[in-house]
Amino acid sequence: MRHPNGYGTVVKLSGNRRNPYTVRKTVGFDDRGYPIFNVIGYYPTREAGMIALAQYNNEPWNVEQGKITFEELFELWLEKKAPKLGKRNCNGLKSAYKHCSKLFKTKYKELRSYHMQDIIDNCGKGYSTQGHIKNLFGHLDNFAFELDVINKRYSELTASAPIPETKKQPFSETELMKLWGACDLPWVDSVLIFLYSGWRISELLNMKCSDVDIEAGTMTGGVKSQSGKNRIVPIHSKILNLVIARYNDGGEHLISHNGNKVYDKQYYGFWKEIMTGLQMDHTPHECRHTFRSRLDSAGANKKCIDLLMGHKSKDVGERVYTHKTVQDLRDAIELMTM
Repeated sequence: MRHPNGYGTVVKLSGNRRNPYTVRKTVGFDDRGYPIFNVIGYYPTREAGMIALAQYNNEPWNVEQGKITFEELFELWLEKKAPKLGKRNCNGLKSAYKHCSKLFKTKYKELRSYHMQDIIDNCGKGYSTQGHIKNLFGHLDNFAFELDVINKRYSELTASAPIPETKKQPFSETELMKLWGACDLPWVDSVLIFLYSGWRISELLNMKCSDVDIEAGTMTGGVKSQSGKNRIVPIHSKILNLVIARYNDGGEHLISHNGNKVYDKQYYGFWKEIMTGLQMDHTPHECRHTFRSRLDSAGANKKCIDLLMGHKSKDVGERVYTHKTVQDLRDAIELMTM
């Protein structure tokens, strides 16, 4: 079917390209009579290009390549691209945008890597915020390139502060034995549950008894990322009785105090008493580091470790093609014999 005049076209470009189909509309003609195109974007298939063209004609993106400012591009990106990102990631990028106020009125095509690097270096924040700012420039560069606002991604030349080496210290075997010897003391059982399950403090404190299947021997929970949410962690045989005792306490949440939910601040008070009483110096999150380190030392399958931790596997093959059962996870977790 022929498109109406002014609708636009999808054209396949020559060469080996990741996105070989360009979507464009004729916006005028030069002195020689050649058409002047407004490029809407580049796409991997003709079908994807046709969909984009239809969406553009339904609600045209108001882009003047030479005039659009950093602020205007961000607002358009926020509308067109941000909804496809995770909420946590999007919130981080929105916060990063606030540090870019010096660039708001700058035409985006005039930005260079040193403009971006200046914002990163002088934001007054640490590696996390610097990383978010660098990521924001990357997202905006990709979007600007798609809209034909720029022909070079200068964000690729920027750098942010490296992630510092962790200062977390796993629990030693001696400390594990000391905890088992003191498991009748108040709240020591919760430390052992952390150490043999790998939950974050917020994940375990928010876990309800309905998330614990005593018969199947599993706990379900998680936060933060898509890989971390609703993950299943088998209950290690060494802490099964501790979990059952907590389960039978009668509270709605597995970790409760007098039948009520325990919040982070309150739990840190209990934690401090345990560390002082047993002469240890650890944070609750170091239980998670200990859990992973012990699994790795025991030779657990890498995919199983990622699933238990709620991490996304870095290896594409493991992430896409390797599947693990609950029994696989149980076998992995039981490798921790101490």
